[in-house]
Amino acid sequence: MQEMIINYKNIDILQDDYTVLKNVNFQVTENQFIFLTGIVGSGKSTFLKSLYASTTLKGETADVLGIDLLTIKPKNTPLLRKQLGIVFQDFQLLSDRTVYANLEFVLKATGWKKKEEIDEKIKTVLETVSLESKADKYPHELSGGEQQRVSIARAILNTPKIIIADEPTGNLDPDASRQIVNILQNICSKGTTIIMSTHNMALIDLVPNALQYTCTDQHIINSNCV
Repeated sequence: MQEMIINYKNIDILQDDYTVLKNVNFQVTENQFIFLTGIVGSGKSTFLKSLYASTTLKGETADVLGIDLLTIKPKNTPLLRKQLGIVFQDFQLLSDRTVYANLEFVLKATGWKKKEEIDEKIKTVLETVSLESKADKYPHELSGGEQQRVSIARAILNTPKIIIADEPTGNLDPDASRQIVNILQNICSKGTTIIMSTHNMALIDLVPNALQYTCTDQHIINSNCV
């Protein structure tokens, strides 16, 4: 039986004292690929932020990886986020550093010290996103799709149990978008749960076994059950 790694029961999600989503019920087990859809402003990003303790939650149960988000203290938030990989729409790479240096920065910030181990880990994640030859390039020397692949490489450096991808294809052309989804699907096949928001419904067909949830009218609906 697969372990439940996210469990929301009757949760209200607030941003700046405004209730964005009401009565959210959302359960996720290991090794699932989940699409979160909905129009702009429907609450997709706010929901994803809630998973890494960046919003206010009220309600019955809100657990992520065994951590109670209703009672979590600020000092414990880094412990939660260390177990997550986060991919943003706008890449958020350090423009003054090479691809290698971007990844090295994250590893050192999370406690990696030995150069040999850092080199091997960076080599491995760049192979995962098919960018082995781009380690010495700067972000501005890469296409948008390549920059997003670097951000995925960054997200998987510490072998997270969950990857949260907030509109990761929003700034990309169709071919690059398909590449990103295929990479995430491959990562999922190796045991990582993927939660990806998108407004591009065509991408959902690329992952036949994916689950779909939709943000609408301040609620999240399990579209697979509708």
